[in-house]
Amino acid sequence: MALFLLLLIGLPLLELYLLIRASAVIGVFSTIGIAIFTALLGTLLMRHQGLSVLRRIQTALNRGELPAQELLDGAVLLIAGCFLLLPGFLTDSVGLLLLTPPLRHWFIRRISPILPVMRQPHATQAPSARIIEGEWRRDD
Repeated sequence: MALFLLLLIGLPLLELYLLIRASAVIGVFSTIGIAIFTALLGTLLMRHQGLSVLRRIQTALNRGELPAQELLDGAVLLIAGCFLLLPGFLTDSVGLLLLTPPLRHWFIRRISPILPVMRQPHATQAPSARIIEGEWRRDD
């Protein structure tokens, strides 16, 4: 909870500080232009990467496999997109870094031990619902 509160308050303050410092060095319009350019570039890259992940998910499903890695890629791309939507240099940098596949896969490997895993029930387990078989017909 404390980490969330720190991010909620500290990240915007840090972004604001970085934007003010950058505008003092390179100018206000250049700072705004760079922020808009990184957002547009990130959006284009995210769209390309997202379509690639979607194709890999469809391929895995067609083979009858569970696309776990692809779904994690898609989730991290969603996080990268959220970072790119936030104005600022730090969040744009993190978003662009998460768009690069090697760094994205490294991030997934780092967080995968803490992710909850849902297990499929074995076929030998009894179903939880009671099934009553019967016949029916419709009389008009």
